[in-house]
Amino acid sequence: MRVQLRDYQLNVVDAVRNGYASGFRSILVVLPTGGGKTVVFCNITERTAMRGNRVMMLVHRQELLTQTSEHLERLGVEHGIIAPGHSMTGDVVQVASVQTLVKRIDRVPPPSLIIVDECHHANASSWRAVIDRWPQAFLLGVTATPCRLDGTGLGRGSGGYFDTMIEGPTVRQLIDDGHLAPPLIYAPPTDLDLSGVHIKMGDYVQSEVAQRIDKPKITGSAIEHYMRLCPGAPAIAFCASVQHAEHVAAEFNAYGIPASSIDGKLPDSVRKSRITGLANGQFKVLTSCNIISEGTDIPVVTAAILLRPTQSLGLYLQQVGRCLRTHPQKTHAIVLDHVGNCLRHGLPDDVRSWSLNARKKKSKADDESEVKFRRCANCFAVFGMSVTHCPQCGTKVSWKPKEREVKQVAGELKLLSGEDIEKMNAARHARQEQGRAMSLEALRAIAVKRGYRPEWAERVWDAKRRKIELKQSRWDAVSHSQMAMAI
Repeated sequence: MRVQLRDYQLNVVDAVRNGYASGFRSILVVLPTGGGKTVVFCNITERTAMRGNRVMMLVHRQELLTQTSEHLERLGVEHGIIAPGHSMTGDVVQVASVQTLVKRIDRVPPPSLIIVDECHHANASSWRAVIDRWPQAFLLGVTATPCRLDGTGLGRGSGGYFDTMIEGPTVRQLIDDGHLAPPLIYAPPTDLDLSGVHIKMGDYVQSEVAQRIDKPKITGSAIEHYMRLCPGAPAIAFCASVQHAEHVAAEFNAYGIPASSIDGKLPDSVRKSRITGLANGQFKVLTSCNIISEGTDIPVVTAAILLRPTQSLGLYLQQVGRCLRTHPQKTHAIVLDHVGNCLRHGLPDDVRSWSLNARKKKSKADDESEVKFRRCANCFAVFGMSVTHCPQCGTKVSWKPKEREVKQVAGELKLLSGEDIEKMNAARHARQEQGRAMSLEALRAIAVKRGYRPEWAERVWDAKRRKIELKQSRWDAVSHSQMAMAI
């Protein structure tokens, strides 16, 4: 059965093809949660396999493996599965649990293309063992969050694998186009005190967080706000430990709200049954620790209940992304943030600048240097700085900027107005848009949109082409052409 790709998905597929033709061997694609990453890379897989090229698709969870396999079946793509309980096959397309593939790798023929789902994990040892095994293969990574908690970059220059990054539309653009549900964010104050909680590998130590957050008062607040703001809505509660998830589910059940918990130690069949139970209405709330933060597609989910504080922007965006998918039964998504994650990382639809380079370490002063949103003192809704009245309850919002110490430095200072900042952001966006254009047609479209003369696109493409030709000299031009044609 053919699957009709959206225009932006087709643009991503074309950009990947042009990227390989231009000399890149490893490409990272960024699409927000709900943007259709599986649709895109399965389409690329189908095109590649039709020409007899072997494709290895790497996933790291049973739910992702099942989801990918089911989509390939809808496309009519024959494939094998490398995972516990599955026998090896000779199909040119293989969907592999990365942990199992590492153990069976000596029995697998070399692929022409390796696709890495949730590729922000690609720097980890299991993924490296696979990617390093077949250095001649082309590489395609897909993720909604191209960042790592430890700050290491995903690009070759930062110790990663990717040569270039292709960005699809932003969360905001997908919302405006009707492909994602607009989020309503609530951040009720809690008694959560994280002072003294240690940070390990960039994030709070989960066992210590669980001790602070697994309290009847905090769980009671989460249930109270759920019943007041989205009663009966299918919801996922993201918890700090398996025990915490079980306690939260028990409390929801005690209030007459059908709930169940899910964790990695449960049999696959039980996990699948409980996820299906949330989708079909058997449960109203599913509580989880680290299982359904990534990739799990349950469009009916309307609310995300955040009960695990995290320093990880990627984890936060993956969690809130679970409720942003559109569904006939919902007009918007609701995020109940009881641990202040939105205050740490911003709103789900904020425009973010992604990079393949390592992240620069921020000082505490950097983190506190700018308030980007406000919280209503009446209903605890969170919204942008330009709003003067709460869009949810109408309460007038009063805000007093934090006083800061002014430091003197040598040189002449210029006071930047809001208009100056908008111009700077617009110029940065224009540079990024131009940099992502991978064809003359894309540059011509930019020229039309900006009102430039047609010659501008020709000049920019000519300069890009010369750079590409220099880069191509490092690679085998024949193999690149073959991969571009395969896609």
